[in-house]
Order: sequence, then structure tokens, then C-alpha cells
Amino acid sequence: MIRSLLVIAALTVPACLFGMDAPPEPTGMKTIFNGRDLIGWDGDPRLWSVKDGVIHGETTAENAAKGNTFIIWKDGTTKDFQLRLSFRCNATNNSGIQYRSKHITEKVSNNWVVRGYQHEIRNEVKFPNISGFIYDEGGKRGRICMVGEQATWESDGKKIIKSDLIDQEGFEKLFKLDDWNDVVIIGQGNHIQHYMNGKLILDFTDNSPELALMDGILALQLHAGAPMWVEYKNIRISEMR
Repeated sequence: MIRSLLVIAALTVPACLFGMDAPPEPTGMKTIFNGRDLIGWDGDPRLWSVKDGVIHGETTAENAAKGNTFIIWKDGTTKDFQLRLSFRCNATNNSGIQYRSKHITEKVSNNWVVRGYQHEIRNEVKFPNISGFIYDEGGKRGRICMVGEQATWESDGKKIIKSDLIDQEGFEKLFKLDDWNDVVIIGQGNHIQHYMNGKLILDFTDNSPELALMDGILALQLHAGAPMWVEYKNIRISEMR
């Protein structure tokens, strides 16, 4: 009986999670894109550039991506971290922010293949194909945690605790189509939170002994397929202690 009560307590969402604001930005965050060039980053030079002070990734019919491709931050990793940035993109395709990920160099379609946790990036507001969910890029878990969910992943799979952190109407009001949106990603131990424009949109705990990712690289995605563009700016990171 006591064990059952403990399990129920562990799966109960604190009321404060609903509509929770992003924490204040900590002092001393490190800016990792200088706004002038791609020093410290490595990606396909055909597709990635600096345009008007932002990282600009673009594919065209004539200059297509050979499979999903990424620009990789070379000067650090994402173990226990807080990442803040702004993005915008068009709606013809999708992008993503990779963290705690791995650079794959064998049997790949290009030199910048990355696998791991991905914060989905889209210019859409209709659930479920929106910005913010966690996708298992190159893995077998697919959409790990959706926008609005507080969830865990156990040895026997995903457990949804709550799914009302934000709903369709709330996201439509929160997200800025065709404009800049602000992202905060916090990873500490196996606990991950995504914030969009200052509001918590998902809360995920990865308890999988085999699949949980605890450290790895940071990268930004250009998706294969339809021509697209995506831009990132104000990229800064800090280590959590």
C-alpha cells in the first residue's frame, strides 16, 4: 500500500507546472555564435552561412540536402545545461535543435549526420506537427515527448503523466508564425524541459536504462526533402551545477 501511494505521488504533476514561466536567464551564459561567421561550427558550406547576423541554413531544388544534415557546435557538449536561442523558418519543411547527440561518421549520406534528442522546429501551430516536441533523431523511439505532456520513459516504454501543460488554443496564442520564437532547453540529469516564448511546453524524464542520453553534442538541422530555410540567433549556453 505504501509503495502504491509513492508511485501515485511520483506520477502526480505539481500544479505549478501548468503555465509555468521559464526561469530567469542565469548570469554568465556563454554566447556560442558571434553573429559574423561560423567559427566554432561545422556544417555543409553549400547550405549554411551567416546572413544579416544570424545562422542561415537553406536548401533549394538545385542545392538539396543529401539526407538530413546538421551544423555542429564544436566547442562543447550538453551534459547538464541550459540552452537559449531564437529561431524562425518557413513552412515547407522542418528543422531541429539536437542536444546530447552523437556525430555519426560511418555509413552516412553526408559528413554531418547527427543522432539523439531533437527539439523539433516547425512554422506551424496545429497539433501535433508543431515546434517543441522531443524527437529521437536517427533512433527508434520516434516522437518521445509531445508538446503539452509531462511524461517519463521507463524500461517498458512511455508513460504520460499529464498532457495539459499547453493545449491547441494556448499554443496558437503563444507561437509566432513567420517570426522569431524564443526557446529554452534545460537538461539536468535525466530530466528535460522545453520552454517556448517563456512558457513551459513539455517536461520529460528519461528513465530508460538503455536509451537515456546524458551527454553529447549540440547541432542544428536542415531536413532532407522539400526546399526550406531556417535561421538561428542569440545562441547561448551555460552549464548547470
